[in-house]
Amino acid sequence: MSKRKLTRRQQWRIEKIQEERSARAARRDQRADEQLGETDLGPEQQGLIITHYGTQVVVEGTDGEFAGQHRRCHFRSNLGSLVTGDRVAWRPGNPMGVVVAVLPRSSALQRPDPHGDMKTVAANIDRIMVVIAPYPEPHANLVDRYLVAANAIDIEPVLVINKSDRIDETTGDKVNRLEATYRALGYTVLKVSTKTEHGLEALEDFLADYTSVFVGQSGVGKSSLINALLPDSNLRVGDLSDRQQGTHTTTSATLLHFPGGGHLIDSPGIREFGLWHMEEEQVLEGFIEFRPYIGHCKFRDCSHRHEPGCAILKALDEGHISQTRMDSYRYILSSLAADHD
Repeated sequence: MSKRKLTRRQQWRIEKIQEERSARAARRDQRADEQLGETDLGPEQQGLIITHYGTQVVVEGTDGEFAGQHRRCHFRSNLGSLVTGDRVAWRPGNPMGVVVAVLPRSSALQRPDPHGDMKTVAANIDRIMVVIAPYPEPHANLVDRYLVAANAIDIEPVLVINKSDRIDETTGDKVNRLEATYRALGYTVLKVSTKTEHGLEALEDFLADYTSVFVGQSGVGKSSLINALLPDSNLRVGDLSDRQQGTHTTTSATLLHFPGGGHLIDSPGIREFGLWHMEEEQVLEGFIEFRPYIGHCKFRDCSHRHEPGCAILKALDEGHISQTRMDSYRYILSSLAADHD
């Protein structure tokens, strides 16, 4: 369905609202400047955004006398939107500091806001931990959506099979097939259980020295995993219903430190990370075993469905691409097309 065209009056109202927001931001900055004159601020130093509270952020000092300490700070409106994980330059004050600059981001996770515009929800992520579990039932096309989205922003995805103690006769074959499929494709796959503690040490070692996020459908045990890795985090855990469907539990974006090194960022927006505004070519590139055949089809506009001389269909016939992954690729394309209608 095409977007509805705004009337002139509606456009005027939108512009007026934006002007009022800019004016409020300018007044906020002026009040902050009045409260904290240059002489009241300490020397500029480096920091990390731990969490965000509307017009304020919590900064953790990463050097100088405030290294390891948390300070609440104002930030200038001309810096744009600050998110958890941002590396910043800031100046301490009493009682509030001020963020004066944002360092370039190495990566950014985004999601649409209620108006359909893309909004960054976390920055400087190194690894996306895709969590699945025997219950709720895992689906390859859901895993593939996360893998494709991670590839599009050039962040390493890792598959975590949680609740391994709950693998039974009903789910065993499916979970084992998924594990074998992604290992064969070269993805790192970790099997863990917070109940038996199986695999937790290996997961801790894998997370050290990196900034990671946990993604996956509700009920797969992301909060339980985080609580096992970080007992002091005390994230709320949602119980599965009788139908084995999950409920969302985490409520605010926060950066947490693992005892053995590395960081974790968790928020509702990150859990909903997915394939927004994705182009068909990006989806194709996201299936890593398709890459050797991209660009070798007879027709430049090949849809990889029925055309003669399709290199990807030939690879499918020869067993270099599995039917399951091809089905997943087509399903993702159809779902994106439906989202754009």
